[in-house]
Amino acid sequence: MAGGTAVGRIGILWRGDAGAPPPTRETSRFRRVFDALEACQVAGEPVVYADDVVDEVRKRLLGLDGVLIWVDPIVNGQDRSRLDAMLREVASEGVWVSAHPDVIPRMGTKDVLYRTRHLGWGTDTRLYRTIDELRESLPALLAAGPRVLKQLRGNGGNGVWKVELVSNASPATEATVRVLHALRGSAIEETRLSDFIQSCRPYFERSGGMVDQPFQARLGEGMIRCYLVHNRVVGFGFQLVKALMPPPHPEAGPEAAEVPPRLYYGPSKPEFQVLKTKLESAWVLGMQQVLSIETESLPAIWDADFLYGPKTASGEDTYVLCEINVQSVYPFPEEALEPLAQASVAGMLAAKNMRRR
Repeated sequence: MAGGTAVGRIGILWRGDAGAPPPTRETSRFRRVFDALEACQVAGEPVVYADDVVDEVRKRLLGLDGVLIWVDPIVNGQDRSRLDAMLREVASEGVWVSAHPDVIPRMGTKDVLYRTRHLGWGTDTRLYRTIDELRESLPALLAAGPRVLKQLRGNGGNGVWKVELVSNASPATEATVRVLHALRGSAIEETRLSDFIQSCRPYFERSGGMVDQPFQARLGEGMIRCYLVHNRVVGFGFQLVKALMPPPHPEAGPEAAEVPPRLYYGPSKPEFQVLKTKLESAWVLGMQQVLSIETESLPAIWDADFLYGPKTASGEDTYVLCEINVQSVYPFPEEALEPLAQASVAGMLAAKNMRRR
């Protein structure tokens, strides 16, 4: 390695075609991560994962000191069950793994919104483990305003719905709702509430339930993504939101339907310092206590998405957590690279020290 001898080897793992020619770090989309690790005297090694080569990948990881994982929870019908089982085995042998598969279900599924609802980032969040619980509670909640339902495990807006009451039930009629799926290109539909609830059955069978939050009226003002290394904010992303917003009028032109690009900023962005302070001084620690996660076990890179909540009586912004991502956080601000590499090296060295004992 240029500049000295490597103090360790960390794999950078993503899902791909294991039969294709081996990738090089220079052609990888994670090239900057390789560079950041090298600056810390650590050799980064590309590792392409596929379920049909899980045994070969296991052997390779056991020869490394650590591994950073970038694999979505569900892609083209493939989940992470075989990968996560293998990563648990590798971690038990003393290889540092981030994000550890035992931490992912505590942080990276939507029930974290329910479990941490009492923190300053929370709102009136409900958790439904069965479709009967949804059927019992949702009608009364809709009478007070629109709600957003989310399946517990999913990504890309799949299984996320805005539901709004159109007409309430009476002895002669059934409640009608207006629904909009967060998947890109979805159209607003009106349907019977009972039919919509029945359509949610697969979310209970597949992902274990749904959470329910009030729709945030300031959604159109954008979403703030906070990038963290362990418990430290290392950057921000900001993006105007199209999902769950009314579709553009047909006469508005195709550009009206385009999702604006996310803008990336370092951790000192002035507009987000209040949110940064709340996260670092109270909210992340509160989450750790609720979820029983030590600081060093937090992912080496993760993010939390916030919407603007109602303003306070004095005109200050409030923030509502709408999602935590821990499984495939990329891209992220340039400023996150150095702390990510430093945290990875620290985790790797701690694991190596444990193996020596």
